[in-house]
Amino acid sequence: MKEAKIIAEIGCNHKGDMEIAKEMIQMAKIFCKADIVKFQKRNNKELLTEEQYHAPHPNPMHSYGKSYGEHREYLEFTLDQHRELQQYCNDLDIEYSTSVWDLTSAKEIVSLNPKLIKIPSACNNNFEMLEWLALNYIGEIHVSTGMTTKLEIEELIQFFIKFKRNKDLVVYSCTSGYPVPFDDICLLEIRNLIEKYGSLVNEIGFSGHHLGIAVDVAAYSLGATYIERHYTLDRTWKGTDHAASLEPDGLRRLCRDLKAVSKALNFKNKDILDIEMVQRNKLKYRNNLVLND
Repeated sequence: MKEAKIIAEIGCNHKGDMEIAKEMIQMAKIFCKADIVKFQKRNNKELLTEEQYHAPHPNPMHSYGKSYGEHREYLEFTLDQHRELQQYCNDLDIEYSTSVWDLTSAKEIVSLNPKLIKIPSACNNNFEMLEWLALNYIGEIHVSTGMTTKLEIEELIQFFIKFKRNKDLVVYSCTSGYPVPFDDICLLEIRNLIEKYGSLVNEIGFSGHHLGIAVDVAAYSLGATYIERHYTLDRTWKGTDHAASLEPDGLRRLCRDLKAVSKALNFKNKDILDIEMVQRNKLKYRNNLVLND
């Protein structure tokens, strides 16, 4: 088993505040010991229709603006701010990444040349954006499969095979909900993805929106080598993602447990391990004497 790589998805949980975003990066690296932090980039005028942009937020208590468009703009960082956050990540030695929701955002983030870019479930059928990335971005392309049929997943994989980019692809098992009840997580879909596409793509991951951390350890045990969780400093903050996010101590425990399981998932390299020889010499020989008498 490859060692688990843990992605702390900050997303928009920074509340549009650069200082909070930097605090979250620092906390994810130093306290939690995550491997990667992930933000989001949207061009809201491109992504939303005029009607959607000017409509009220569907959950007004979580809105940062008078309309859904204003809410999204309030939470959006500029490209220069993303560049600053990337440099902050570099200084702390934690990987920076971003989900891109539209072609303009994809082009902007590619200009930063991150190691990986994420395609959220909502955008994995935006083939105009996917084609541009396949032709112009040399890093890893990570794609979630929430809200996606098996036929659509097949079309997605074949699309990247056509562009000879399938070996740069990480495909995530995902259920889109906030939060997702346990019986809707469907962890065994990880095995389906591995059996069908494990030899065709780079790796299989798991993106969770559930409560607690037990499911993520099981996902890794089933073969998902990237584990992505939403992360916040305070689950009571305004915003729809916070309730399905881990607070710092939850993320810290997840990173600790996944790294422990990473070490434990192996085979014995000999019949009697060195640590067992002490107990064998102390206990087993005496038992054998009693049996022989």
